Amino acid sequence: MNPESIDVTRLRWFVAVAEELHFARAAKSLHISRQKLSHTVIDLEQELGMKLFVPGAQPTQLTDAGQQLLRDARDIIARAEEEPEPVAAEDVALRVGFVPGVTVSKWTRIWGERFPDTPLEMLPIPMAEQLAALRDGRVDACFVRLPIDREGLSTIPLYRELPVVVVPKDHTLSLFDQVGMGDLEGERIQDSSDIDAIAGTIELVAAGVGVAIVPHSIARLYARRDLVYRTMMGVAATEIALAWPTAHTTELIEEFVGIVRGRSERSSRAQAQRKKTEPKKTTAKRSTRNVAKNAGAKKKPAKRRGR
Repeated sequence: MNPESIDVTRLRWFVAVAEELHFARAAKSLHISRQKLSHTVIDLEQELGMKLFVPGAQPTQLTDAGQQLLRDARDIIARAEEEPEPVAAEDVALRVGFVPGVTVSKWTRIWGERFPDTPLEMLPIPMAEQLAALRDGRVDACFVRLPIDREGLSTIPLYRELPVVVVPKDHTLSLFDQVGMGDLEGERIQDSSDIDAIAGTIELVAAGVGVAIVPHSIARLYARRDLVYRTMMGVAATEIALAWPTAHTTELIEEFVGIVRGRSERSSRAQAQRKKTEPKKTTAKRSTRNVAKNAGAKKKPAKRRGR
């Protein structure tokens, strides 16, 4: 595999470990979990077909292949930083991000039906970057998992997700419909706080190394035949919300908010805007009715005189 084909973000993460020679310190400097960083390096080694770090070495050491990749990665990153920022395509009118587990197909379909001439771009965003994506303008709005720092943001809570426990198919807990924390006594509960690294956590559960408590949509997203999930009782639900920078509230965002909240097309702001431009058709009818009414009023006295 050519290092040029590896995305720059993963190269930056590898460089951080290669320079620190310490996974925990590198993960802290990158503001990601150590588990996620380890999985990224493992994936790189599998894709490249070579070891980048000496297995079991303490302290961490680069292999010859790792040292070569470090040199190549530094060059690739330097070139990427020198390149101008790509200009957003003119036909992208609204960019909406979504974190893992959120299904956006319904809202995308409705938007396409109501605004066929206004493109909508849906962008998957790692949960760890949901706030940064809103702050740095990568997206105009984003489906986020609460809690989130709401300073300067408008947020609309949408729904709550029940937590579930993921266990092997042949586990005793698979016989239950609902599971309480007391039922997990003696079980090794995997750290599933990093949603972006949940694939590795699910792999551990499949290997028989403990259980994991995750939001229902995440369990569904990573569903496997050798695993089952059961509703957890006594564990706080996860709340999904739509968020956007308050200072950048546009008509398009308001239209999208209306769709997400279930506003019908007839009551949408776009419909109201279209009505403003429609010619008034009722004035002439009212005038005609008034003329007829007046004419009828004049004829009534004549009818009475006839009698």
